[in-house]
Amino acid sequence: MPHLARNLVHTAETRPDRPALRLDDQVLDYRTLDERSARVAGLLAAEGVAPGDRVAVMLPNIPQFAVVYYGALRAGAVVVPMNPLLKAAEIAYSAGDCGARTVLTSAMSLPEALAAATELGITCTDVTADDFTATLASTKPSSTLVERADDDPAVILYTSGTTGRPKGAILTHGNLHSNAETVVRLLDITGDDTVFGGLPFFHVFGQTCGLNAAVLTGACVTLLPRFDAATALRILTRDRVTVMEGVPTMFVALLAAAEAAGGANLDTVRLAASGGSAMPVDVLHRFEAVFGCPVVEGYGLSETAPVVTLGALHGIRKPGSIGTPVDGVEVRLIDDEGKDTPEDAVGEIAVRGPNVMRGYWNRPGADAAAFTDGWFRTGDLARRDEDGHYFIVDRKKDLIIRGGYNVCPREIEEVLYTHPAVAEAAVIGVPHDLHGEEVCAVVALKPGTATTSDELRSYVRARVAPYKYPRTVRVMESLPKGPTGKILKRELSAV
Repeated sequence: MPHLARNLVHTAETRPDRPALRLDDQVLDYRTLDERSARVAGLLAAEGVAPGDRVAVMLPNIPQFAVVYYGALRAGAVVVPMNPLLKAAEIAYSAGDCGARTVLTSAMSLPEALAAATELGITCTDVTADDFTATLASTKPSSTLVERADDDPAVILYTSGTTGRPKGAILTHGNLHSNAETVVRLLDITGDDTVFGGLPFFHVFGQTCGLNAAVLTGACVTLLPRFDAATALRILTRDRVTVMEGVPTMFVALLAAAEAAGGANLDTVRLAASGGSAMPVDVLHRFEAVFGCPVVEGYGLSETAPVVTLGALHGIRKPGSIGTPVDGVEVRLIDDEGKDTPEDAVGEIAVRGPNVMRGYWNRPGADAAAFTDGWFRTGDLARRDEDGHYFIVDRKKDLIIRGGYNVCPREIEEVLYTHPAVAEAAVIGVPHDLHGEEVCAVVALKPGTATTSDELRSYVRARVAPYKYPRTVRVMESLPKGPTGKILKRELSAV
């Protein structure tokens, strides 16, 4: 019976002295990670957290993330990972929506997290503080794992869609365990590997392909709490990283850093895996040439735990392709009615398999829209070649993917509409060399009012996470509309 925390217990028994997490000079071996997570489980149980209760975890990639993540899972709780850059209103929405019992955070996020927790009437703890460390040290470790079934929730990931507020995708122990096993098998990850931990663990890519895959095998994850290319380059060399995982913007930045440093000596890196958004073929070729390792590109979503397809590490490799479906996962291309598209035709990717979420938290309407006859509809359009390799063509959604992070246009539009001068607002994604897409807002003002693009940008920036606010704000007399009065976003991209 899969249980994510059982993977840690097993690895701690078989490889207790193997480094699990490294953050510069700080190293946690598997024995220590296991013991501390057992203490977190005991602490949560003592505070009344019961099996099935939700625990919000709002931390960057520091050792404490893994400690509380596995600790909460040991206690039978459901982890709700959150971006540590979220603002109080964003935290309060997600924590309130899932009924979180507590928020575990760090000093950097404490003011916003505490404000949200106070609003909700729940507890908030800085797990990086000295007093928490002392409390944990005096807490009796939990001696058992609270049993969880294969289809019991392990994690709820709040994901931006196209229609308003984020929805909580329920990922089960079976979803996450099976996908971690798949990643380990296809990338040949072993206990002797060192994985670059620059992908955030609060995001499903870093959580499954980095943290859970490493713990499953006893590999070491070397952490970078906030991505910086020059620092990443030093870590890759210093810690003799063997597996590099990242989003395309990271690969672009690493190429620039290597050029600025006069080259890169990374003979230990045996493979790089890219996901989150499409990698330009030119970037892939340049990275392989400079860093001397193959780049495999994959595709997935929060709702699929995440890996759906992956390029071959051995065998036929097709740059620009997202690869073929991974073991046990079925993929179809369908039309708007849910029927298979003809050969060579573009269709929407639909997925079925052990990695597909149980559904959205308390969103039966969203579940009905997302699933057709048991197949999850991704909203992404693709074509399939004669060898069964898939190529992303476009998205049906308006979703903006900035540097691998999803930004829901409507969420930003709703913030703009709260500004007293804004009459109409539309948010679109525009091409960007580094981030893939950048957030752009186009607004029309109410008669008799005045404001500036800079003021509107600052207004939104103060109310949403830093990766979400529009870097460009354009002010027009009115926005283009169709016959029904709907704003025509496709006409704004040329504005």
